[in-house]
Amino acid sequence: MIKLGFYGAAGEVTGSCYVLTTDRARVMIDMGMHQGEREADDHNRRMPPIDPAQLDAVVLTHAHLDHCGRLPLLNKNGYRGRIHCTDATADVTAIILRDSAGIQAEDCLRFNRRLRRGEEPCQEPLYSVPETEQTLRQLSAVGYDQVTAIADGISIKFIDAGHILGAASVQMIVQDGSRTITFVFSGDVGVSGSPILRDPTTPLPADVVILESTYGDRDHKPLDKTRDELLAILKDAQSVGGKVLIPAFAVGRTQDLVFHIGEFLREGKLPSVRVYVDSPMATSVSDLYARHKDVYDERATQLLADHMLPLSFPGLIYTRTVEESKRLNETRGSMVIISARGMCTGGRIMHHLYHDLGNPETHVVIAGYQGQGTLGRRLVDGARTVNIFREAIPVRAKVHTLGGFSAHAGQSALLT
Repeated sequence: MIKLGFYGAAGEVTGSCYVLTTDRARVMIDMGMHQGEREADDHNRRMPPIDPAQLDAVVLTHAHLDHCGRLPLLNKNGYRGRIHCTDATADVTAIILRDSAGIQAEDCLRFNRRLRRGEEPCQEPLYSVPETEQTLRQLSAVGYDQVTAIADGISIKFIDAGHILGAASVQMIVQDGSRTITFVFSGDVGVSGSPILRDPTTPLPADVVILESTYGDRDHKPLDKTRDELLAILKDAQSVGGKVLIPAFAVGRTQDLVFHIGEFLREGKLPSVRVYVDSPMATSVSDLYARHKDVYDERATQLLADHMLPLSFPGLIYTRTVEESKRLNETRGSMVIISARGMCTGGRIMHHLYHDLGNPETHVVIAGYQGQGTLGRRLVDGARTVNIFREAIPVRAKVHTLGGFSAHAGQSALLT
């Protein structure tokens, strides 16, 4: 008998985690963090009702935190087997999990330093840096379209999902007595026509499909229209010498934006532009794209043939140090700053907003989903004053919401 348990991303968007159990094996698909809700920390500490030591294999669809962010808890609680993923996903996961472990440790130290008498210290981080490093040693790379046995009676094949670098849907072939049952776990499905990466591959027929539906109730604005809106904003900012601040997710969205701006230059739609990618994580992820040219789409491959790089153009600078980031706040003139975090919940973007939200010549471009209660959502909702670093900052900048850059397929694509 086959059982399928849903332990996240059911009734919510984040925290993806499924467990498939047969009479012969038990396999987990994803172990993601719950995000965005007040109870998220409690949910993240609550393990699925399964002993990790009893798992025969773990499969990871891609490296976003809501799919990989709790993997070290498996090692912490006794799992010593392989975590199967694509080669690119293994590389991106290393960046994501190391960053997550470091942030948790820093946040806990900072909280405890500010404790008042009688207050409870923060709970220990979900996992430590050593536990994270052990988890990374468990990652086992599998190529796209290769059938691989991962447990007794269970094989998988990764199918290109086109969502972020390395993302895959999982075709899982399960032997159940004399029957063969095929499951497809979609992971997150990307949007056809998105830059750099190949379009999603349609999986072969399956008996059971577990399909993401982040935007299952709607379709996105056409990408061409969204690109035109971005180009108009850049031109307007250049005409008055203003800055364009773009809070962006470090994995996927930043690289897409850099590519689109580079295309404006290559197409002659912009004469020149200064662009700063001010996010160490985004810079590290961007570096990985050069290692994984095998997943490039036709346009990105053509750029390579023409001796150009998809994520490079004159005027593009990746800032790495805190000092370089600080200097941007003192630099005048028109420029684009793409910085994390994507929902303005921390990171270097907060300093740029602090310095330039009050300038009417500044443009703020919201290019991704903004969760309830975040600074990004308050800007989208038209707040005239926001609190940053315990100061009330007037919002005089022009705030734009661009809805066509999503990395999740819309309704029509999901139903195709």
